[in-house]
Amino acid sequence: MIKNFKWLLLVSLSFVACNNNDEDSAPVEIPITPGSASFAKYVALGDSFAAGYSDGALFKEGQANSYVNILAQQLAPAGGGAFTTPLMADNIGGLLLGGNVIAGPRLYFNGKGPVPVSGTPTTEVTNHLTGPFNNLGIPGAKSYHLIAAGYGNTAGVAIGKANPYYARFATSGTTTVLADALVQAPSFFSLFIGGNDVLGYATSGGIGVNQTGNLDPSTYGANDITDPNVFANVYSALATNLTATGAKGVVANLPYVTTLPYFTTIPFNPLTSSLLGGGSIPVGDATIAALNAQLYGPLKQALTAFGAGDRINLLSTTAANPLLISDEKLPNLSAQLTAAFTPTLGAAKAAAYGQVFGQARQATKADLVLLTTRGVIGGATGYPAPLDKFGITFPLLDKHVLIASEIAEVKVATDAYNVTIATIAESKGLAFVDSKSAMTQLATTGVRFGNYHMSAAYVTGGAFSLDGVHPSPRGYAYIANLFVNAINTKYGATLRTVDLASYQIQYPATIQ
Repeated sequence: MIKNFKWLLLVSLSFVACNNNDEDSAPVEIPITPGSASFAKYVALGDSFAAGYSDGALFKEGQANSYVNILAQQLAPAGGGAFTTPLMADNIGGLLLGGNVIAGPRLYFNGKGPVPVSGTPTTEVTNHLTGPFNNLGIPGAKSYHLIAAGYGNTAGVAIGKANPYYARFATSGTTTVLADALVQAPSFFSLFIGGNDVLGYATSGGIGVNQTGNLDPSTYGANDITDPNVFANVYSALATNLTATGAKGVVANLPYVTTLPYFTTIPFNPLTSSLLGGGSIPVGDATIAALNAQLYGPLKQALTAFGAGDRINLLSTTAANPLLISDEKLPNLSAQLTAAFTPTLGAAKAAAYGQVFGQARQATKADLVLLTTRGVIGGATGYPAPLDKFGITFPLLDKHVLIASEIAEVKVATDAYNVTIATIAESKGLAFVDSKSAMTQLATTGVRFGNYHMSAAYVTGGAFSLDGVHPSPRGYAYIANLFVNAINTKYGATLRTVDLASYQIQYPATIQ
């Protein structure tokens, strides 16, 4: 009897053990928790990325797919409260001021390229929305704008002293973005700001001013680079005020804006025989021969005489040739070229050649041709032949290309901003998103998820919208996941990331 009992006990224990092993092998759903953070009142501060700007405009569906809106949805199951956004009036995009269009509609891909959607914007700046709003992402905002009184004053919009997007919902004409955040007593905040402090300079081809050394941002122009000390002071003030009552938050550093598709899509050397011949290689070869004889050869000979022969090389029929550009950093040889060409061209024509080519050179891989320049290459210059084609027989202007020295200025400023952001994130105990590394990955190897691959390639990469600067819906979801992961790591939260495959890469012409 005892033997039978022992046998039964052994079988029973074995059965229990098998059941326990089965249960242990089943996936365990980890509860969604906030960790040491509280998401009861989440407020987001930032620029166009926080707002959800996409395809060259701000519109309702884009706002719904902003990274902060996606993040707010992921915070909700962990105690996150309501998250409100100052919605645009339509999915056309653009703005009206007193009934006049001051910002055009969004772009869509028509099968050949980006074109504006049909329709007229209906979002009127003077139709003020009642706030406060949790999403304080302001398209066009630089770091110092977040603490600038009057940045949302409707009366200042027409004269460029205020931001039209913020004027729609600022709590008063004299408040600041920071004040509109603090009045809500946030328990949690996100701060992703600083891209515009260099972006305007870069997208203008460097025609702005590098204001490093100037501590008075009230004297800055729209396309200027913000002094790193100004950025540091502003960022410190933002973080100090936002954390003063114990709020926790997440901040992000800045990628190099020059890695965006806006700067990497148009090659520096697109001039092949096929292109110059309109698709016909024989015609292109003949065109190249004529250009070398009439323009490139004489220029090369004259510049060589002045010790600058490396500026221009003859065009090749077997390789891709670089664009002609103007480089304001080069010594100006206008007078020398004018003198050299006068005997053969006459005084007037020689003077024109001297003026046009005094600081001209062919582009190199160190130069970045702006996305918007694609519509300029080969276009009319206002000069007679053979100086009648931009980038081919007439140098592209400063505003069309970002040269190496200008790229370096953007990099130096960005590096300084990122030191500030990392230092303050550490000192304030904030979650930190390394968006710079994420952008580097998108711009090089790309990112794989499931059966998908996403990169920074224009149109086909899936991460960026048609303006070449702002993310696509999937790109914004990717950013939201970066924020989720940073929050989980810092605060021990167990927030869920979103499925990137469920977000589209382009908006259609009509959004229902």
